[in-house]
Amino acid sequence: MPDSSSNPFSLAGRVALVTGSSTGLGKVMAIALGQAGAKVALNYAHNTARAEQSFAEFQARGLTGALFQADVTSETDVARMHGEIFKQLGPVDIIVINATCDQPQKPIEDYDWAFYQRMLDFFIKSPFLLTRACLPHMKAQRWGRIINIGSEVFARGVPNFTAYVAAKGGQNGFHRSLAGELAPHGITVNMIAPGWIPVERHEKDPQELKDGYRALIPVNRWGVPTDLDGSVVFLASEASSFITGQTLHVNGGLTVC
Repeated sequence: MPDSSSNPFSLAGRVALVTGSSTGLGKVMAIALGQAGAKVALNYAHNTARAEQSFAEFQARGLTGALFQADVTSETDVARMHGEIFKQLGPVDIIVINATCDQPQKPIEDYDWAFYQRMLDFFIKSPFLLTRACLPHMKAQRWGRIINIGSEVFARGVPNFTAYVAAKGGQNGFHRSLAGELAPHGITVNMIAPGWIPVERHEKDPQELKDGYRALIPVNRWGVPTDLDGSVVFLASEASSFITGQTLHVNGGLTVC
């Protein structure tokens, strides 16, 4: 068991899995966890060249980890990846459930059930599969951290976004219920709900949409990916051991307006 008495924010001796960590917020959170001392399993689904470049950047910082390909909505892939992480890095102590897919905003009439199902697969099925795979070790050592990456869209009820908002609402319910179930085992379950923090996949978003959102942010600036560093390290560490079932909004105060 790692000794955190001198630094409750240290993740030395821990193994962290960050899904969808070859780009965007996931990439930055993986680096933050590595800088805090964790061995990090970086995950990607399809783009091997991009993932290998991201992992090279991770290693160039002197951080310890490994790269794993898996579709986190596939039960078979999750089981395989979990086994590979165990062999290369050790059992997973910390899960950051971050992987996502495209989320176009459309009127409800323009969606079909296949798209809704894709949202449910990413934000309910994937958290279930990942949690179930990692729980035996966490329960055995009576310590674990499960961090879901949610979204402010659920709190704000963003229109023309029903599939994504509904799935994120389901993920929110999943983490709240799971927190109470796992608390007696020394495992905390929390959620980080970022605001709109532009990353690679937002490059083609309409400028007028960006301008409208930017005008609403009380702290009067865009969020940047590294704004999540402190939140994810805190919730992954011993410093947050008495916090579970909570949602931390990282959006410059937007959801208090």
